[in-house]
Amino acid sequence: MGPTLDHLLGAPARKVGAFFTESDPVQVVEAVRATSDEQLLELIGRDDVRPLAVAAIVSRMHEYAVPERLAAIEGVVRFDLERRGELLERHRLVYRRGVPKHLSEIREDEAVDVVLRTSVLRFIRLVSGEKNAGLEFLAGTLDIDGDAELALGIGGLFRVPGTDDVAVDPQRLDPVDVATALKGADSDHLRKVMASGFRPIVLDEIFRRLPAFVNDRKARNADLTIGFRLQGRPDGEVDRYVVRVVGGTATVTAGADEGSERDATVTCEAHEFLRLATGHLGAVSGVLRGQLKVRGDKAKALRLSSVIDFPKAR
Repeated sequence: MGPTLDHLLGAPARKVGAFFTESDPVQVVEAVRATSDEQLLELIGRDDVRPLAVAAIVSRMHEYAVPERLAAIEGVVRFDLERRGELLERHRLVYRRGVPKHLSEIREDEAVDVVLRTSVLRFIRLVSGEKNAGLEFLAGTLDIDGDAELALGIGGLFRVPGTDDVAVDPQRLDPVDVATALKGADSDHLRKVMASGFRPIVLDEIFRRLPAFVNDRKARNADLTIGFRLQGRPDGEVDRYVVRVVGGTATVTAGADEGSERDATVTCEAHEFLRLATGHLGAVSGVLRGQLKVRGDKAKALRLSSVIDFPKAR
């Protein structure tokens, strides 16, 4: 493990500001990563240090970024950074042709494309590439109002120190990490997430990975074709998928026609399907409570859930 920020804990604010403003960006990221949450909170908890450190980090974000990804970002982003629900810092970045402009003077009525709200500590962990913006959004520890795709694009900018590789891609979601992130998320929050621009990313990842979770032994003699109609889109339309399991192997078809042949069709809100696919909602209890509505062969629809070993939270 490299040097940490502990040498700055008792330092004058100007020295801390100079470290974040003038040090090599790789050195800054490595030091942040090597510093514990407790030490980082002690440092940025100082009212004389936090504005300097955060302003330096925000104004230098392009130096931490993967150049190709940064070049694709267009829009106006506001960061509202909090501590225990109290607003501490507010910053705005205007991204145009890969060059962000930091504006520290912000009016409430200024137009922005997206607002990101999170704690100061979590923000620093995000820009150092340690946290996944997609997972934080799912968990409710990062709130996004506005263009979710733009927000996630920002969250996927940051490099592994010393390389040009992205540290954490918010659009590549490990199923176990997703299940863990959803442990404390309430239904209202998940409904908001699944009505945002993050919805197609989440659904495509779940269905793309679903065949890998079919239990070969349980599904050996299965012959099932189950459709899913997922509601909750802002435009009132539904997302359609068909899962086919034959002889222990599953295939998924996205956007399948309503008239295509299937044994049963499950209709539900997309956030309820997200809970089902991450082990937070049982298929039987979901049907009994009316969260999952089944048209067709209900036994076959329930059997599908029994041959899939859905990921479990850590």
